[in-house]
Amino acid sequence: MMSFQRAMVVLLAALVTGGFAGAAAAQTAQPKSQPAKTQPSKAAKPAAKAAPAKSSKAAAPAKPPAPAAAGNAEPSLIGQFGTWGAYTATPNGKKVCFALAKPSSSKTNPPNRPRDPSYAFISTRPGEKVTNEVSIMIGYAVKPGSEGSVEIAGSRFAMYSQGDGLWIKNAAEEDRLVDALRKGADAVVKGTSAKGTETTDVFSLKGLSQALDRLAQECRR
Repeated sequence: MMSFQRAMVVLLAALVTGGFAGAAAAQTAQPKSQPAKTQPSKAAKPAAKAAPAKSSKAAAPAKPPAPAAAGNAEPSLIGQFGTWGAYTATPNGKKVCFALAKPSSSKTNPPNRPRDPSYAFISTRPGEKVTNEVSIMIGYAVKPGSEGSVEIAGSRFAMYSQGDGLWIKNAAEEDRLVDALRKGADAVVKGTSAKGTETTDVFSLKGLSQALDRLAQECRR
C-alpha cells in the first residue's frame, strides 16, 4: 500500500514541478520540425506542392496526451497561497487533492552535496478515506533504518523512511502534525542519506492553512 502512495506522490510532484511540462514541450516541438522548408527544385512536379499541405494538416494536433500513469489527468492548480500550491488531479479515475511546496532553504552536512529537489506534500484521497496525509520527498535515498524528523515551533515528529520519502512514524500523531503545520511559521525537515549526508530543509508554512481549507472544499467526500 505504501509503495502505491509513494508512487502517487512522486508522479504528482513530478507532473506539477515540470516533468509533464518537459515531456509536453518535447512532443509539441516535434511536429513543428516535420513541415521543414523545402528547397524549390527545377524538376519538382506540381503534384509535389500538395504533399507539404497534407503533412502540415497531419501535424495539427496541439495537445499531447498525458502520461499513461497519470490516468489522463494532469494536476490542475486551483490556488496559490504563499509558498503552497493547491492542486487537484484524478489519476486512474480517483480524485486526489494536495498541497505542495518547495523548501525556502536547504543545506547539507558535509556542505554542497548533490541531491534532487525536495518537496513537502499533503494529500487528501476521498476514495481511500485519507485526509491530509503528510509526506516529504527528500531528494535522495534515505539511509536504511534511519528516521527523519519534522520540527515545528519546538515540537518534533519522528518520520519513517522508504526510498526517498518520509512519512509520519506514529499515525496517531498525524492530526497533531497537521495542526502544528497550520499554526507554525516554519517546518524544519531533517534526514540522513544512504551515503551518510545529513540534510536540513526549511519550509515556510505561510499560506498552508488557507491551501488546506481550499482543498477541503474542493475534495469533499
